[in-house]
Amino acid sequence: MAMENEPALTANDREQLIRRLFEVQLGRCFICEEPIDLDLHAGKLDVDHVQPKSGPDGKDDPANFALTHSSCNRSKLASDLRVARVLARFERIGRDARSQGREAPNLGDVLSAFGGARYDLPISLSSDGRVRYSFKHLAGTAGIKIQESNLHQDQLAQMDYFFAVLPLEYIHHDSKVNPRGIGKSLRGLVEEFYKGNPQLHVALGWVPMEADGDGRVMLFDGQHKAAAQILLGQRTLPVRVFVDPDIDRLIETNTNAGSTLRQVAFDKSILRHLGSELYADRVRKYQHAHHLSSDDESFSETDLVKHFAGEARAVRRYVVDAVRDQITQHPENRLRSYIEFSGKGTEKPISYSTIDKTFFSLLVGQDMLSTPIGQGTETGENPRVLEVEQIVRLMNLVAESIFEGQYDFEIGTYQLEAKVQKGEDVPESHLRAFRMGKEEVMAAWLKYVQRVIDQYYLFNGLSLPSRRVFQVNHPELLWERLRVFLHNLAGLSLWTNRELSLLAFGGKQPAGFWDTVFETGRNPQGAQVLPEPLNINALLAPA
Repeated sequence: MAMENEPALTANDREQLIRRLFEVQLGRCFICEEPIDLDLHAGKLDVDHVQPKSGPDGKDDPANFALTHSSCNRSKLASDLRVARVLARFERIGRDARSQGREAPNLGDVLSAFGGARYDLPISLSSDGRVRYSFKHLAGTAGIKIQESNLHQDQLAQMDYFFAVLPLEYIHHDSKVNPRGIGKSLRGLVEEFYKGNPQLHVALGWVPMEADGDGRVMLFDGQHKAAAQILLGQRTLPVRVFVDPDIDRLIETNTNAGSTLRQVAFDKSILRHLGSELYADRVRKYQHAHHLSSDDESFSETDLVKHFAGEARAVRRYVVDAVRDQITQHPENRLRSYIEFSGKGTEKPISYSTIDKTFFSLLVGQDMLSTPIGQGTETGENPRVLEVEQIVRLMNLVAESIFEGQYDFEIGTYQLEAKVQKGEDVPESHLRAFRMGKEEVMAAWLKYVQRVIDQYYLFNGLSLPSRRVFQVNHPELLWERLRVFLHNLAGLSLWTNRELSLLAFGGKQPAGFWDTVFETGRNPQGAQVLPEPLNINALLAPA
């Protein structure tokens, strides 16, 4: 069956055109650039217009035809095959990044794929306010010529900088100042630049002044635009380069741009990671101010807040961000595989925002501790270490009880309740996982997890700090009770009841909706959702 955009040809003419394009394209698909076998792929090849017929140059002309795998052509991300090929290259880079356990590729991955990030930049500063540097590793005239730029100073920040057009070989990605991955906005940038529209904002980087005169230029802002241009074949990029700046101030500036100032769209997970970096910076500055060694952790979170009194609120946030970041980045966190870290998606059942508003808001201790931050680390009794490890353990129980072997990434979340309402066949295990992972639902049942913990300590005549629940080492018997509770909770019939799609699960419910359902068995309008209110003792009974 011919594609809508495929030229109308006789069978013989089409066969000849396929062979001619096969030779011109050196036996490779125009989009994915992988090999084509005319025999093995017979019947699974498309001839399509490179520039779509709807465009100004979309002619029915052999020069505007390309040979592709049918699967590549049907799943292409742009109607113009040249843009589709560029995006297919980026998709391959993304697959490599995901195979390494990362959510999304970054500029470093793109640079690596295109021969960038290879050399340090030889640089010197002259007394007359000039910056001199060379691309000595490059062949020909480019490697011989000495480049010069004016050195400027940011009067407010008191930082020196210069502008330069740098070959990719001399550009590196700074994943510390900017840990963001490259998101879906890349497609729009590729299409924009492909039209010939200019780049309006220069990328930002920094370079240290090393003793030997060589410094690595680290790009920390503008990575999406830089990646789009590199994918389109650019071999040089204009960069504003800060010379020997205060890196911690760059991190703080980048964090504020994505949080309080709302200048860039940072995902919450990135902001938490940056906050963690700023916490480590404040620890180093405190140690330096008090003449402590880098491994001396004899001071407390409260001491940090007092020392940085002018930014006390921010320091409190950095402390908690460090805990959040350690939980999500923990190598043993099995729930992580089910979390969408970059905004909203349709593949994974839980957004990072959901984790932030449930596990982190409800379970991470917000109060600053007065005990030394290093106390009990070696004996396994440090409150923050316990908090991280035990919340990760709880997350793993949740993953085991609700998601592992049950949630199907191929089905995803897109319009799932609408499919249920249309009578489509959605597996019960997948529907259960999807519903229990919704933000307002998870927030409600996670409160019952807290009640199970409180009940255990109350029954045993023990007290538990209400705002530091996971900073206390919980006994194995309690963990077994939590396992039973989550298993039985996941077994409730409401998660797979298709008749509740409109009544309870259709759309995002208001705050308190599921609290009311679990407490009374009915929704706020009085409609029956559960046969009876949620009973903790019944859910703690062994199956």
